[in-house]
Amino acid sequence: MSEIPRACKVKANDFEFTIDPSAVMQADIIQKSPTDFNAILNHRSVNARVLESDVTGTSLKVEVEGETFDIEIRDHLHQILDQMGFSTVSSKHIKHIKAPMPGLVISIAVTEGQEVKEGDRILVLEAMKMENSILIHADGKIKRVAVKAGQAVDKGQVLVELD
Repeated sequence: MSEIPRACKVKANDFEFTIDPSAVMQADIIQKSPTDFNAILNHRSVNARVLESDVTGTSLKVEVEGETFDIEIRDHLHQILDQMGFSTVSSKHIKHIKAPMPGLVISIAVTEGQEVKEGDRILVLEAMKMENSILIHADGKIKRVAVKAGQAVDKGQVLVELD
């Protein structure tokens, strides 16, 4: 049995509202290109263009009929994390990237001194016969790579230090 999608909280510039998934399903949305969309709802047509998007697709800059909006989408999981106080973690400066699980370092995609952007791959960690890409969650600069390809690591072990 599939779970019924829950409402998302959306912030567009300074305006906040909730979108019910059933309302989205009622709209006729056509993707005209990778960034251009047309939506028809209640006999009204609206054109929109995605100007920027983060890796997760939850933070966007969208142009709708000539007006630009900074959009932030918070699904049910994000809302729970916000209530638990975990949303403030993203504003802190991260100093270390640690192994989320024990495993074997397959490859390293960064070097010391390299500038990295949010969503960039740091390394690939094999755990339980699956390859897991370890990504950075904020822009930064690599201070030190603490592991080597082929090295076994424990959960919580520092993989990379950031400036």
